[in-house]
Amino acid sequence: MGIKVKARQTKLAVGPSKGEYRFIMQAEIYSTLKQEKVISEASIRSGIPKGSLNASWQAIGEVVKAWATEGHSVAVPGLGTMRFGLQAGAVTKVEDVSAGLITTRKVIFTPSTNIKQELKDTSVNITCYDKDGKVIKQVTSSDPGDVDDGGGSGGSGEGGLEEDPLG
Repeated sequence: MGIKVKARQTKLAVGPSKGEYRFIMQAEIYSTLKQEKVISEASIRSGIPKGSLNASWQAIGEVVKAWATEGHSVAVPGLGTMRFGLQAGAVTKVEDVSAGLITTRKVIFTPSTNIKQELKDTSVNITCYDKDGKVIKQVTSSDPGDVDDGGGSGGSGEGGLEEDPLG
């Protein structure tokens, strides 16, 4: 299995290449797996009854929500960690600091090394479509599989006030 990507020949509506055709790639959106499906599959794989798994799933969700709202980075077993963060403007004077500087609240997920390795090892299958929707080329990845986890390490690419600069 691999990640399926569509590259559609699309006429650009804005920018310096406005009116020109370019191939725009995007991952195909798969259906969202409902909680019941995930629990059912986990029950089959683990031998744990669905009711027990469902109760555990609900409890874990409540614990993650409670601890994240208290400022903790919370481990999500087998997947990575998540925490809440924000982006905010910067000001020079302390009297200008206010909640109005906050521009965005967000959930920051940092995948585990196992998840990043799985993504790195997963092939990417690209199907190219011309402007009429006809398949004109298919490509399977041969890239090194570099992974950008976007995990919120507090680096310069994130902006905002996510880390305690004094802590």
